[in-house]
Amino acid sequence: MSPDLPAALRLAADRLLEGVARKGLAERSAKISSGYRGGETSRAVVTDQADAVAYVLSRLPATYAADAFVFAEAQRMAPDFAPKRLLDAGAGPGGASWAALETWPGIDAATLLDSSRPFLDMAARLAGEGPQALQNANFLRGDLTAPSTDWPQADLVTASYALAEIAPARQAQTVQALWTATDGMLALIEPGTPDGYRRILAARETLIAAGAEILAPCPHALACPLTAPDWCHFVQRLPRSRDHRLAKGADLPFEDEKFSYLVAVRPGVATQPRTARILAPPRVAKPAITFKLCTPAGAAALTDIPRRDKAAYAWARRLDWGDALP
Repeated sequence: MSPDLPAALRLAADRLLEGVARKGLAERSAKISSGYRGGETSRAVVTDQADAVAYVLSRLPATYAADAFVFAEAQRMAPDFAPKRLLDAGAGPGGASWAALETWPGIDAATLLDSSRPFLDMAARLAGEGPQALQNANFLRGDLTAPSTDWPQADLVTASYALAEIAPARQAQTVQALWTATDGMLALIEPGTPDGYRRILAARETLIAAGAEILAPCPHALACPLTAPDWCHFVQRLPRSRDHRLAKGADLPFEDEKFSYLVAVRPGVATQPRTARILAPPRVAKPAITFKLCTPAGAAALTDIPRRDKAAYAWARRLDWGDALP
């Protein structure tokens, strides 16, 4: 999947900017970024529609790109999985829902759940330009830390950049509630920081204990072989529009979004065999390409593909950080 926003979502986002002062958006974007870095929740940093517009401009492209990466890998690993119902928990302005519909266009019922009224209003506004399932979506206000029977069952459940806003002592309860709502696949995406990785790792333990099958990125259900200061994360490069650069105060025409993720499925979902996963940028040297791998045996290992093995070297040159070996 392309990391670019779908054309309809990009158009809807552009319409938000009509008649809006770019300087004010940049100031709000900086405030939002500072708040998130300081550990504040969305309810504290996105307080009105102007804040929501600033978030769409500065952060939605990157979170969408990470979601698209994760869903594309989930689809590759479970090619026959065809969800009809979506629950986007902690939906924000709905980027994960758009990415899910791009990946699985057969989704015909969607629920976007968030505790922030400005975010839900923004998600509904953007959805007006989207697929029918988003136009007809249920925009449900609710707190992820207080799971209730209002949460609908769904074939696909996702929580994108949401666990970070939940106190550590309550995260396991939330992950369990998300899994309970999942009839097929659960995808969790977090910032690609050591803290984001730790949240994913804790969620992984909760899900394995609940009987989930880990689909990606891990090729096994054993203990994670990485030790501090190392951590499991990946990267997605995405282009920046002119307004995106202005909002971020950035000069580069692209952004590298780092994220950690986990995809788990119910045992009945048909999946592909697990193979070793590339955990870092490949090191290309004159004699060989070196991959840092997480293997199905539960180990982290370095593997060299020598240049003299022309066939293997040719396919190795096409692989990148985050890919699974053929």
